[in-house]
Amino acid sequence: MVESRGALAQDGRRRERLELRVPTTATQLPAVRAMAADLAMRMDYDLDAVEDLRLAVDEACATLTLVARGDAPLTVVFETTRAGLHIEAWVPTDDGVDVPQDGFGWAILETLVDAVEGRRATQATVPGGDGSDTPVGVIVLDKYLPGQRPSELGSGAGPNL
Repeated sequence: MVESRGALAQDGRRRERLELRVPTTATQLPAVRAMAADLAMRMDYDLDAVEDLRLAVDEACATLTLVARGDAPLTVVFETTRAGLHIEAWVPTDDGVDVPQDGFGWAILETLVDAVEGRRATQATVPGGDGSDTPVGVIVLDKYLPGQRPSELGSGAGPNL
């Protein structure tokens, strides 16, 4: 599903949202990686950033498959904004299951994107959810375009170091 009804941003880009729902199997993860790379290329990220996004999405989805309940589908929502690409990936889980945020995989995620968060939520609070209280595990990724990183995330040092 693609949603692009928003007004044009200052740079002429329209805010768009794409939702991809796939089975939580290793054979479907290449489609999610390809979607991330395609969106990043269309947004004019450089080749290194495109590859970083592809790897980050792969790692996030692989992490979520570890906590998915049964054969529940993986949902990935890509949102293009003026600042960059915002990605929310989630899977239904059993009650009380946390998204693993330790180990080498999480360190890779923190290195490849500008912001990453793992948390518990419900389908009522995630994009593309069915509005129910079914628990889900969520990983949120943000990769900003050059010069578009929100100032509240910066060091506050500004250009005069």
